[in-house]
Parts: sequence; structure tokens; C-alpha cells
Amino acid sequence: MTLAALALGAVVAVPADTLRVGPDAPFPTVGAAVDAAPAHATIRVAPGVYRESTVILDRPLTLVGEPGAILDGEGERGLVVVTADSVTVTGLTFRSTGLSFTDDRAAVLVDQARFCRIENNRFEQTFFGVYLANTGDCVVADNVLETESERETRGGNGIHLWYSKGIEIRGNRVKGHRDGIYFEFVEDARVVNNESRENLRYGLHFMFSDSCTYRDNRFVENGAGVAVMYSRDVLMTGNDFDRNRGTAAFGLLLKDITDSRIEANRFRDNSVAIHAEGSNRLQVVGNDFLANGWAVQLMANSEDAAFEGNNFVGNTFDVATNSRRAYSTFSGNYWDRYDGWDLDHDGVGDVAHRPVRLFAFLVQRNRPTLVLHRSLVVGLLDLAERVFPLLTPDNLVDERPSLAPLATAWRPS
Repeated sequence: MTLAALALGAVVAVPADTLRVGPDAPFPTVGAAVDAAPAHATIRVAPGVYRESTVILDRPLTLVGEPGAILDGEGERGLVVVTADSVTVTGLTFRSTGLSFTDDRAAVLVDQARFCRIENNRFEQTFFGVYLANTGDCVVADNVLETESERETRGGNGIHLWYSKGIEIRGNRVKGHRDGIYFEFVEDARVVNNESRENLRYGLHFMFSDSCTYRDNRFVENGAGVAVMYSRDVLMTGNDFDRNRGTAAFGLLLKDITDSRIEANRFRDNSVAIHAEGSNRLQVVGNDFLANGWAVQLMANSEDAAFEGNNFVGNTFDVATNSRRAYSTFSGNYWDRYDGWDLDHDGVGDVAHRPVRLFAFLVQRNRPTLVLHRSLVVGLLDLAERVFPLLTPDNLVDERPSLAPLATAWRPS
């Protein structure tokens, strides 16, 4: 080996397993360390602000930020692009990507890769935070994503998945984006123990995504709550839908979904807790509907839904629909408005409960009539309809209403 080669080796040679980045380290930039790193190496980034070109991770690597390590896009670029399998990105702060309407600009973009892990990072003022495109078997966990989008058209999503499978989204805190978490053409994903709050549109948005589970999440004060659309075999359990308010706000919007289960959730103080449209064979079991405007809006084009063992307490309207025809059932729920009796003391009302008030039926057809809500005539209309039901659905009744609130599986996390 020549002296020149030996000298060159002395400059760039580093341990095969770990490369260090920092002002006093062998590599001044993350990109330089990545260029020199062999597959399966670890790159450790010292505290400091790094303003450099987008980092491309095109081989299996572990990128670790020490406390205070910041990648800054200066409002002009994405920060990290992952194109290889088995990449881990952890411990970094990603900041200031700027907006782009010509590309999917993200702090971390994973493109056609598998087995990635994006965890324990912080995202500040990013367009898209984490963007997974055509990925599989990845984990996005324990990240904090916060931005201040002024309006939907100028905001990206916190965690965005497109055409991906087998993804776990766990323990993240997302705030201030267009959608907190967004799925499109995703299969077999799990969304667990996240908090998505104060996003401009939805806390969680599912589109064309089958066989997914989301459980033990909190969706708080989002513009329109959560939307699950054009999907099947979705399990929604143990979630908290809280204070999603506005003229078009829902705790949970269901549109054209089938064979899904909504169990042991809490819906509290939402404009509409559940709005179901074109949604068939739903199982809505053991949920708490507390102090919502509308607890359930069940459109007539939703069929074979079963509402069992739920608590309806303090809602302005418990159930509303848009037709006298109903194709779903209610059984064994607790209704705080039930005024029947229980002569045999078995805990079940002896007469059926009709949860659709006449006024709720009229409001569903003509929303401006809501201004009459507290008038005397509304009470008289509802009383007359209970005695001689003419307009509300005659088969939308709970034949076995519970006399006492039911214990549900929902517990605050």
C-alpha cells in the first residue's frame, strides 16, 4: 500500500459499526457520514444544528441523534429520505421543511422500503412529518409532531401512509397539522395509544384501508374529529373522542364502511359523536356517549347495525335519522331519558324506549329548526309523538332498555 493510500485511510477510516457526526467528530455533516458508512452501521449525531442537503439513507443504517441534535431544512427542503430496508431513525429533532405543493415534502420520507423504525424523534414546523409510501412492516413510535398550519390548503399531515401494509403507529403525539394521522390504501395497520389533537381537519383519516385496528387513542379538539371511509374490517376500541366541535364536526364519521366494530370507546362533548352513512353491518357495543350534541346520526342507507350495551347520557339528541325506515337495531342500552318502569325488578325496562325524538327527526331534515330546541312547542311535539308515533321510525326502538348505567370496558389511559 502506498503512503498516499495510507494517509487517505488515516483520514476516513472509522470503526465499521459506529460513525460520529459533529463539530469535533470525524464527520462534520450527516450526509458525509452516510456516504462513508457501510451497511448496518450506526451513525451518531452530536448536539448541534445541521443545515445540509437532504440525507438519503439507501442502505440499512441506524441514525441516532443525541439530545440537541437538530436537522434544519431552512424552510426549503425535506430532511431525510429512506429508500432501503431495515433503517432506524431515532432521537433527532427535525425542523422547518417549508411548504411544497409540487412534491410530498416531509421531514422523513420512507419510499418503497420495509422494516423501518422511526421512533423517539421530534418534528417542529414540518409540512409532512413522517410519510410512508409503498412501505411494509414499519414502526412509527413515540414521536412528537407539532406545527402551526394556518389553513387546510397550506398544511400537510403529521403521519401519512399511502399504499402500505403491516404498519404500527404507536405512542405518538400529533398537533396542529391538516390531518394528524392519514391512511390511504393501507392494510393490516395498527394505530395504538396516540394522541392527535387540535388538527385543522381530522385527528385520524382512513381512506380505502381494510383490516386495520385503532385502539386506546385520544382524539381531542380536532376540526372534524375522525373519519373512516370506504373501508372494511376495521376495529375501533378503547379510544377517547373528546371535544371535536364545529358546524361539520364529528367524533367519528363513518362513510361506506362494512363489517366493522366500535367497542368500549368514550364520546364526550362532540358536536356529533357518530355519523354513519352508507355503513353496513356495524357492531357498536359498550360505548359511552356523554354530553354530545347528537350521540348517533344513523342515516337510512346504513343497514344491519347493532347498538348494544351502550350508555347514552346528557346528549341533546341520542339518535337521529333521515327516514321513517330503519334497518338497524338497538338493544340493552342505557338511556338517561327513559321514563318507563321495571315491575319485575330485573334491571330491564318493561316497555320499549324510542330514542328518536320527533324534534330530532325534524332537525335532521331541516337544520335551521334547531333554534326552537328549548321552546315549549318542542316538548309538546315530542310528548305527542311518544303517545301516537306517526313520523319517527316505528321499528327503531330499544326493546330491552337498561334501568341503570352499564359498566363499559373504556378506561382513561
